[in-house]
Amino acid sequence: MTLLSFLSIKDNSLYLQNIFTNLPKNSTKCPRRTCLPLRIHASSSPPQIILQQLLPESNLVRFAPLKAFNFNTYMTEKAKIVNKALEEAVPLQEPLKIHEAMRYSLLAGGKRVRPVLCLASCELVGGMEVCAMAMASAVEMVHTMSLIHDDLPCMDNDDLRRGKPTNHKVYGEETAVLAGDALLSLAFEHLATRTVGVGPGRVVQAIGELGSAVGSLGLVAGQIVDLCSEGKKDVDLSQLEYIHIHKTAKLLEAAVVGGAVLGGGNSGEVERVRKYARCIGLLFQVVDDILDVTKSSEELGKTAGKDLLRDKATYPKLMGLERAKEFAGELLGNAVDELAYFDAGKAAPLYHLAHYIAYRQN
Repeated sequence: MTLLSFLSIKDNSLYLQNIFTNLPKNSTKCPRRTCLPLRIHASSSPPQIILQQLLPESNLVRFAPLKAFNFNTYMTEKAKIVNKALEEAVPLQEPLKIHEAMRYSLLAGGKRVRPVLCLASCELVGGMEVCAMAMASAVEMVHTMSLIHDDLPCMDNDDLRRGKPTNHKVYGEETAVLAGDALLSLAFEHLATRTVGVGPGRVVQAIGELGSAVGSLGLVAGQIVDLCSEGKKDVDLSQLEYIHIHKTAKLLEAAVVGGAVLGGGNSGEVERVRKYARCIGLLFQVVDDILDVTKSSEELGKTAGKDLLRDKATYPKLMGLERAKEFAGELLGNAVDELAYFDAGKAAPLYHLAHYIAYRQN
């Protein structure tokens, strides 16, 4: 049988209905990557998102209707909690200049997608929000460090971030480098000393996840290969995927996996959310590449078209814009597939976050 799952968004609430139709007689099972992209149908009313997904018959029972869920309210409330935690984690103190610079970028706003993913993953496996708050804050510190350093003249040389002048434009290059370094070291100190309600073994595991996401086999690996690939004409899709998995997806994966670990998830649950995170991590970058060539700097809050100017390989450049959009849909379908094995109500935030990443406009 084929499972057609219709996800309808009305008044910021998600409803899922299952419709079963007959498959050809020789269709006995479904390969891993047979998810078709989500499609939004233009309408003056709230959009209808239709997910068509082919599943083996044994998996059909795993899909349950999602409860009504107000995503905007959820994100607003979680972001408020995260912002408060970050404010407390980096108080304004001596030396004033370095702490001002750290706070300038860390508290500059943003959607707080990574820390919210961490908290949602923790709650997905039955943990309490407080158990993952230090991890959520640490992930955002690392992410902010990467943005400060990425914007430097020796890297991407950008003047705008989240609609504001970049850190080095305000505080100078030397201070920007040190602010990033300070946030990186504070992230691990904060995770190690401020995690509550969790055994030391799980805290160490979460630290390991975050460390591997940042180092020479994680974010740094993606960044160095990205820099070395600029202007080269022989960069293919496998190399581009390597860059983005390491530069972007690894940190998202650490956020989601760390949340599940600190929430008490078992090994099976942790591996499922890891696969989910890998899909949305790559999805995040595919969408970023698409937005870079379809949106203005004002819409993005950062410099648009900079990848084209630096002759970087991107998904639209190597695949074409339409195929890149289709690939984004496939990644979204695969991410949603991993969540089918969890309670639908608890998984609702992660369903919505995946869709949010896919259809964000900046």
